[in-house]
Amino acid sequence: MSEPKTNLASLNERSRTILRRIVESYLETGEPVGSRNLARALPMALSPASIRNVMSDLEQTGLIFAPHTSAGRLPTQMGLRMFVDGLLEVGGISPEERRTLEAQIGIKPHNSVDQVLTEASELISGLSHCAGVVLAEKQVSKLKHIEFVPLDPAKALVVLVGEDQSVENRVITLPPGLPPSALVEASNYLNAHVRGLTMVEARARIEIELTNARAELDELTQKVVKAGLAEWSGALGDQKSLIVRGQANLLKDLTANEDLERIRQLFDDLENKRDLVQLLGLSDTAEGVRIFIGSENKLFSLSGSSLIVAPFQDTTRKVVGVLGVIGPTRLNYARIIPMVDYTAKLVGRLLT
Repeated sequence: MSEPKTNLASLNERSRTILRRIVESYLETGEPVGSRNLARALPMALSPASIRNVMSDLEQTGLIFAPHTSAGRLPTQMGLRMFVDGLLEVGGISPEERRTLEAQIGIKPHNSVDQVLTEASELISGLSHCAGVVLAEKQVSKLKHIEFVPLDPAKALVVLVGEDQSVENRVITLPPGLPPSALVEASNYLNAHVRGLTMVEARARIEIELTNARAELDELTQKVVKAGLAEWSGALGDQKSLIVRGQANLLKDLTANEDLERIRQLFDDLENKRDLVQLLGLSDTAEGVRIFIGSENKLFSLSGSSLIVAPFQDTTRKVVGVLGVIGPTRLNYARIIPMVDYTAKLVGRLLT
C-alpha cells in the first residue's frame, strides 16, 4: 500500500489551523494532544467532535498519528515538514541574541579563522541548546608569505604563513639536479603573485601563468612551484574542516529510555564524520537556511534528529562553509532558523 500524499494547498483553513496547533503543542511539550485540549487552544470555536473529524482526516493523509490508543495525536515527519515549510511563522533574531553573537564572535583581529569558526560553533550551541556544527574549507585564510626551505638535496620544506598569522608546512620532493638558487627563486615568484589570495585562488592563478608561459622561470623551478602548490592543495585546499561543539546539550531534558537510545545513536552518527561532511556539503551550494528532518537523510534515519544549516561566503561571494545546529526534531524552529541565518552571515563578514 502506497503512502498517502498531500500538500498544504489541499488542506482547508480549519485543517491547517488544527495541524499547526498539534505541531506547536508537540514542540512545546513533546506530548500527544487531544481534541478537548485543542478545542480550548484554537482561535476558532469548534466542538471536540468536529476537531476529531478533522484529526481523522489529517491522520488518513499521513500528517499526524496516534502513538498509542489514547485520543491524543502527534505530528508525523511529513506533518512536521509541512509545518516547517508552510505554516511556521519565523521572526527575526532578538536584539539580545544579536548583541551576544556580535560581542562574542565579534571583530578580533588576533583570532585565526579556526578560532572564529570554533567560537561560532560553541556560541550557537549555547544559544540553541543543541550541538553546533561548522564545516569550512580548510584553507580559508589568505596567504601572507610562502618559503621553500632546503632539507637535503632531494627534499624541501614548504612554509605557508596566513594573514591570520597561522603557519602550516609540508615536505615536498625536489626534482633531480635542482640548484639551491631555484628554491629562493620559487619563493620570490610565489610571494609576488599569490599574496592576499587563498590557496585555491593561488593555485588557479599560477596554473594560468604556467600554462600561458608567462612565468619567467626555468623548467626545474616551475616543477618546484607546481610540486609545492600540488602538495598544499592536495593536503588542505580540497579538504573540509569539521567542528562540532555542545554535544552535551543533547543530553538535557531526556524523559525516557527511547530518548537516551536516540541520543546514543546520534552520537554514533556524529562520530561518523564522513557522512556528516557529505550532508553538510549538500548545503554549500544553496542560498539561505536549509532544514533536514529525521529520516529525510540517511545519517539521521535512526536517531530522528533535525539539522538546520546556512552557508557563509567570502569576499567574492563564494560559499566557503556552512554553519548550523543538530538537535531533536522537537526544536524551536521559529527561534533557531533566524539565529543560524544571522550567525552564518556574521561569520561571513568576519572572514572578509
